[in-house]
Amino acid sequence: MVLSEVYAKAMHAELLALGALAAEALLIGGDEDIAGIQRVASDAGLRGALGGTLTSLNVRMAASWLQHCEDRRLTSTATSNSWHQWAASASNPERHNREPMSDEEVIAFIKRGIASSARASRTRLLRDLRDSGRACEQSRFAGLFNRTMGQK
Repeated sequence: MVLSEVYAKAMHAELLALGALAAEALLIGGDEDIAGIQRVASDAGLRGALGGTLTSLNVRMAASWLQHCEDRRLTSTATSNSWHQWAASASNPERHNREPMSDEEVIAFIKRGIASSARASRTRLLRDLRDSGRACEQSRFAGLFNRTMGQK
């Protein structure tokens, strides 16, 4: 099973029942360990190695788990040891010490970015902003970008 924290909480009773069956079960993600179910907790530090967003990290962790399943058993000790050894070496927790910006500063950044490249995308500009050590939440940036583009 590949479950987000929220989904696992909603399925808590079902997960407890599954764990009580003593069946072979693997949970990637989730919100807590469940007796009788082998769990691999989400590790945001693997995002660099696995790529993508945090929203889809559990799915990419599951795909990686399958790549480490050399004996064709999802919950074997060999599979678990192989994956955990890889994960320990690949995990690199992200630390963002970005400087917050006012709406006016973000809008000025957007205008400069558009002026330097008429085809500058919202995604590219947000990446450039974050790479410069400044912070702006994605949905806030999208709103400011759309507002700025509407003023043209």
